Amino acid sequence: MTIDPKLKEWATPRQLEVIEAINRTGGINPAARDLGLKRTTIQAAITGLRSRAAKSGYAPDSGMTHPAPSPFLVKGTSTLYDSDGNQKAQWVKTTLDDSKVEEMVRAMVDAMTEEVKGKAPKIAPPKDSDPDLLTVYPMGDPHFGMYAWAEETGDDFDTDIAERVTCAAIDRLIDSAPPAETAIVLPLGDLIHADSSTNRTPNSGATLDVDTRWARVMQIALRALIYAIKKALAKHKKVIVRIVKGNHDPHASLAIALALDAYFHGEPRINVDLSPAAHWYYKFGRVLIGSTHGDTTKERDLLGVMAADRPQDWGETEFRYWYCGHIHHSAKKEYPGVVVEYFRTLATKDAWHAAQGYRSGRDMCRIVHHKMYGETERQTCNIARLS
Repeated sequence: MTIDPKLKEWATPRQLEVIEAINRTGGINPAARDLGLKRTTIQAAITGLRSRAAKSGYAPDSGMTHPAPSPFLVKGTSTLYDSDGNQKAQWVKTTLDDSKVEEMVRAMVDAMTEEVKGKAPKIAPPKDSDPDLLTVYPMGDPHFGMYAWAEETGDDFDTDIAERVTCAAIDRLIDSAPPAETAIVLPLGDLIHADSSTNRTPNSGATLDVDTRWARVMQIALRALIYAIKKALAKHKKVIVRIVKGNHDPHASLAIALALDAYFHGEPRINVDLSPAAHWYYKFGRVLIGSTHGDTTKERDLLGVMAADRPQDWGETEFRYWYCGHIHHSAKKEYPGVVVEYFRTLATKDAWHAAQGYRSGRDMCRIVHHKMYGETERQTCNIARLS
């Protein structure tokens, strides 16, 4: 038996001594006798060394390297040894490398959208607009691709229903909105129910109730967002689009944003924000708006996060707001200097949430801000108006 010499890169002085003893004597038992140690001590030293090397991206297996294929990283190994300490088999555990996934998504969307880049039809801007007003259209967790059966959850829901109610709500809210010069279309995370065709949440691996094929879900969600943006462009002179990434769709949301950016390329009245940051901000006069999904930062910490991330904007504003999703029910709390609000969704409950007793209402709203006075009005569109 010999130990892969590459492992020395991660070895402690004691582990180096163990490696040399094994390579010199030919096995764990003779190495233990040579060093005057127990066999289990030698085994523990080698196991710890292999584990440390695996976490750094090196997976030794019979002296050979098995790097994880892109976009995965090695996060650990599980190894089977015989009675003499010789390695018989090894299982390499991997996890997604988010930076590599983002690169792949960008490359994929660039390739797919090159032919349609800038193909959005020109939409005439409104004749009248008020530069002192900003309208925000927060979209709480749309969950395109989620499936629910009324017999089990109380209401039916699928991808077609998601598109219908989203577009209907957008129609009502934009048609009745004041002529604000600027608008923000703001999906608050979990635009897509499943991040990939595995139909599991990326981090916890929870099984999801899904409707239709993943590719079709992406197409319909993209179509619904294009509809909302075109509607907003007809109402407002300037439209900002920020798709907040959620715990269900950290990569799919980026793909949708990139596709929108390509489709509306060359339209000077629209800005699709492509920042991968979990926290996003927009300053409008004395108003400062922050947005995050709500799964990564505790509510009580958002005040400090905003002040730390945007100290100058914090000092220059008086009306500060956080707009969040994730929890699917209305919640609003005022902290010193900032209001934190969580928004409902138009999606119904899935089977798991229905069984757990969640019974939140379903709606979408629009919020109007004045650059000097903060929030001045809002309108809510209840799901009952859209059925």
